[in-house]
This record gives sequence, structure tokens and C-alpha cells, in this order.
Amino acid sequence: MTKKLRYYDSKRIENLRSVLRAAERQYGSRPAFMQKTDGIYRPTTYSEFGDMVEGLGTELLSQDMLGSRIIVMGDNCLEWATVYMTVVCGLGVIVPADKEMPPEELQNIAEVSNARAIFYSPRFKNKVLSLPDTVRKIAFPDIYPLINEGRKKLEWGDTSFLRLPIDRDALAVLLFTSGTTGMSKGVMLSHKNICSNLTEIGFMLYSDSSDILLTVLPLHHAYACTCSFLFPMTRGACVAFCEGLRYITRNMQEIHPTVICCVPILVETIYRKIRINISRKGIEKKMQTAVSLTGGNMALKRRVFSEIHDSLGGNLRLIICGGAAADPAVLRGLRDFGLRTIQGYGLTECSPIAAINKDDYFRDDAAGLPTPGTVVDIYDVQNDGTGEIRVKSDGVMLGYYEDPERTAEVIRDGWFYTGDLGYIDNDGFLHITGRKKNVIVTAGGKNVFPEELETYLCRNRFVSEAVVVGYINETRGDYDIVAVLHPDTAAFTEVYGREYSHGQVEAEFARAVEEVNSLVQPYKRINFFVIRTEEFERTSSRKIRRMGVAEAAQAEYLRRLARS
Repeated sequence: MTKKLRYYDSKRIENLRSVLRAAERQYGSRPAFMQKTDGIYRPTTYSEFGDMVEGLGTELLSQDMLGSRIIVMGDNCLEWATVYMTVVCGLGVIVPADKEMPPEELQNIAEVSNARAIFYSPRFKNKVLSLPDTVRKIAFPDIYPLINEGRKKLEWGDTSFLRLPIDRDALAVLLFTSGTTGMSKGVMLSHKNICSNLTEIGFMLYSDSSDILLTVLPLHHAYACTCSFLFPMTRGACVAFCEGLRYITRNMQEIHPTVICCVPILVETIYRKIRINISRKGIEKKMQTAVSLTGGNMALKRRVFSEIHDSLGGNLRLIICGGAAADPAVLRGLRDFGLRTIQGYGLTECSPIAAINKDDYFRDDAAGLPTPGTVVDIYDVQNDGTGEIRVKSDGVMLGYYEDPERTAEVIRDGWFYTGDLGYIDNDGFLHITGRKKNVIVTAGGKNVFPEELETYLCRNRFVSEAVVVGYINETRGDYDIVAVLHPDTAAFTEVYGREYSHGQVEAEFARAVEEVNSLVQPYKRINFFVIRTEEFERTSSRKIRRMGVAEAAQAEYLRRLARS
């Protein structure tokens, strides 16, 4: 590494209860959360939040819930945060569940985890009622009577919940994640895992009690929970709950966030809207001149491009992108307008952050730098310089729940083998080239990474979504590389009108593929494309679910192959 990094101060954290108690002591009167109630965002201070956790924990402990596996499922809200923190503060094991999962999967998680209770948003009542009677069912509004009962016990001198021991090496959080392949895994995390991650993030990013973080991603994901809920608490920052993806712009105007953690699709949407507005006003050349004149002066950019900043609440200083690789052109483009945007790399199994770009030292085409307490290595390097990424840190999970064989496959000699492929450049930045299970190996032994081609394809304004797959061409004895493309209806409507034709989609997609093929090596070139009329199915973290895409597109590929 050619540059000596300067890290921010970040102290070792013992456990999550110590995070909450430190926040109460240092930031008691400051808002911990902002939640919209009756059309108005209302704050809950750190002292009030701590009081809620202690009240709920005291009452649940009195009801013989010690050591229980407890599911929390529902919308991002104060009640979700209260239940999570209550359970991990010594009561038992929290099992955050995806609110979008079908009833059958929820039943399976409840059975496998031996859950004794579930706390949930009322709108999911019918789904929750499918669980057996052995699972206690408590809607979020119903925690308040429990909190009040616990407060009474505290007033009478019952401090048993406050004195519960916490083993920082024991299972505290059980996360069931299916990712993009549908293969369900129960990831076991301890206080040590999560708290080491919180410390590591603190070295890389600056945050303080003046920050307001808008939470837009579902908190049952490790990325959202660690970065959008727990880390702000270590800095006394305020977490504001977004009402939903369709209300992001409105909520930003209401709470004026300084930080947002999001996924690439949201970053790309923000950038696309900015570019569309500039195009409609016909001021492209004027804006480009302004970008050049302001150079790297972010403060000046904020003034010059104040209209853009005002549309995002006026105070946004940092956008953190994770969950998947972001388009470097989008990150650069947002920074051109004074919106500092960085990305990181992590996995649920790493609690989740393994590498992240610093807010003052970054590469737009890189996943980031390993955090100070994390070792990232490239295993089994191939001829093209890439290999499997493996990680060693205190953030690496305890293992997969009740699956020692799968655990032994991915954790060997203290290393977690991620299944991702990439390389580390001369300056220490980690670059992701694709997933090991997605890579297409040609007959000549060359690696084709679908993610690379998908990134190029999605830079085309007419391509909304892309998935690249490979089919064996028996005649050639090699793979045909096929792009499955979903059109951006807004772009086609703007250019061709609402009645745009199939032929126009074909023509634009052909040009998009031709452009990509001109950028890549011959063995990576796309042979065919297939038009997908419906959007791809996505996980709740907004990743495209790749399972089944190749099968669904195969018939159309074969028709195109026959005509070629």
C-alpha cells in the first residue's frame, strides 16, 4: 500500500448492552430514533429507548423467557429496535426474519430455531397466525403494556434483567439468509462478532451525534442492522425510519438526513433522476462546466449544486452503498455533484463488513480496503490474477446453525472462504470480479464473470436490469454468453413515446450489446440477448434472485440460436 492510512478513533466494544448503556450516559437527551406517527416525525431519546428496553426485558424475564429464541418480523420501526435490543441484552437469542417471506418459510424458521415467541407488525398478523400455538405471538403495539408492567417491577426493585450476564462468545443473533440462490442458511453471530464489526466501521468512517441516518433497508439484514441501526448508536447519532421506498424523497425532505445506507439500485435511481432533470432543463453543458470548475472541492460543490442537495434534504454528506457492486460511473457522477458516495463489501457471515472504502480514501471501482482488524486474502490465484476471497477477523460467524458440514466447508484454519472471486491491487484495495458459483469457464479455460458484463449493460439508459447466463452450444463445444435484459420503460417512452414497439426494443438492446462487446476481450463477448418483459424477482435486500433466470430464458435463447 503506497499511502499510510489515517484511521478515526474507535474504541473496543464489549457487548451490545454496553453500547446502549454508553449511549444513555453520553447522549441521553438526544434523539436515538425518529418515527412518523400521525403524519409527523417524533423523536425518542436514548434515555427513553433505554427505559423501554429495560421495561420490556424485566417483564419478559418475569414471564420465564430467559434463554428463549425470539423472532422479530416486521417494518423498520422503534418497536422492532426495542425488541431486538431487549433480547440481545442477556434475555436470549434474537431471530430477525424477513417480513416478505411466505408463511411456510416462517413456519420452518420457527420450528428449526425452536422459537418461543414472535414479535411482529400488525399487518402481518395472518402470516403469524400460521405458526403453532407453542409460539407466543405479540404484535408490536402490545409491547407497551409489557413495558409498563416491567417499569413497575423496576420501581419495586426488580433489577434481575439489568444484571443478566452476557457471554460475548455465545450465540446472540440467528440470521436466516437465502441470498440469491434460495439456499437457506442460519448464520450464527455473537456479541463479539457484531461488536468487533462496529469497532472496525468506526475506524473507517466518521460519524458523530449530529448525524441523522435515514434507514431504508430492512433491518433483518446484517448490513442494515449493523450499519443503519447499531453503528449510529455507538456515535449517539439519530436513526430515522423511512416509511418505504416510495416515500424516500418525501422523508428526506422531512428529516434532512446526513447519511444514508443503501444498495446500488437506489444509488442508481437517485443518479438517474438527477441526470433526467438536467436533460429536461437542457443544461448539460452548463452543469459539466460547473463540475469542472468546482474540481474536488466538496463544500463548493454543495453550494453550486444546492438545488440537487435540497432535493435530497439539504444536509446529505455521505451515501454508503453495499449489498452488491455499484457502478463506478454512478459513484463518480454523484461525487461530481458534491454527494460523497462510497461502497463496501461484506457478507452476513462476517457480521457483515469485511472491506469498505474510507470516506477520505477510496476507489470507485473497488469494494474497499480491509478494515484494520480484518485480514483479506486471495486464495488459489488463477492465470487471470483472480482467486477466491477469504477473510479472517473477529467478525467471522460462529458457524451455520445445526450444519457443521457446511460450516467446515467455508471456515478452515480460521479463514472464512466467501465464494466470491476477486483480487487486491497494489494499493491494498479489494476488487470483486464475481461469484465463484456464477463464473462461466470457457472451453479455453477463460473466466467470464457475469457481474462485469451486467454492470456494463446497465449503464445503457434503455436497460433497466440485466442477468448474464451461459448455455452450452453443442455445435461449438463452448458456452454461448447470453444477456437477459429487462427494458427501462421510462427511457423508451421518453425517446419513442408510449406506444414504442418490440422492434425498437430489439434495436436498442442490440446496440447495447454491441457497445459492451466493443469494451471487453473476445472471449467475454455476448453472443445473444433475450428480452424479459417482467422485472426480475428480487430478494428483500434488492438483489436479483438469479435462481431460475437461465431456465426461464432458455427457450427464447434456443429460438435465437436456431435463427442465427
